Amino acid sequence: MTSLTQIEILLPELHAYARWICTPPDDPEDLVQSSIERSLRTPDRPVKLDDLRPWMFRIIRNLHLDELRRRRVRREYSAREKRLSSETGEVRDMSRDVLIRLAFEKLSSDKREILFLVDVIGLKYSEAAEVIGIAHGTVMSRISRARRELRQAIEGCRGDQSGAAKVDRKT
Repeated sequence: MTSLTQIEILLPELHAYARWICTPPDDPEDLVQSSIERSLRTPDRPVKLDDLRPWMFRIIRNLHLDELRRRRVRREYSAREKRLSSETGEVRDMSRDVLIRLAFEKLSSDKREILFLVDVIGLKYSEAAEVIGIAHGTVMSRISRARRELRQAIEGCRGDQSGAAKVDRKT
């Protein structure tokens, strides 16, 4: 029996488990599909159905936990940005977006790439490492440096704008 046939046999159980662990707005169908895709890409997957069943459940569980972590990081990042914006009394507007884009463009290509993959696209560090072809730890250090440099570039642009405004007022 091929592993695809075995997975087809397990589909009702996989769907039931995914529905059980998911909460709205999660999509259990996407979770099952992602787990099947991941299992089929793995060359050393279990051969026997009794070994494949718990392995597939573990994949579903791990993918679900990864998504929850990703959401938590995004929420924390958004809350931090919102807090920083409110602390400085700034209202989010197009000029802030332009400022961020300009600061982003000033970064080196490797820093732009890692920020794009992790912060914009939402890849996990391990996925970004696979895309770029570097170690997981290297992704963590690069993303940290890139975020710090982006913050510094934004603060530098803000300083330039306030300085330009002061000069304009004097003349």
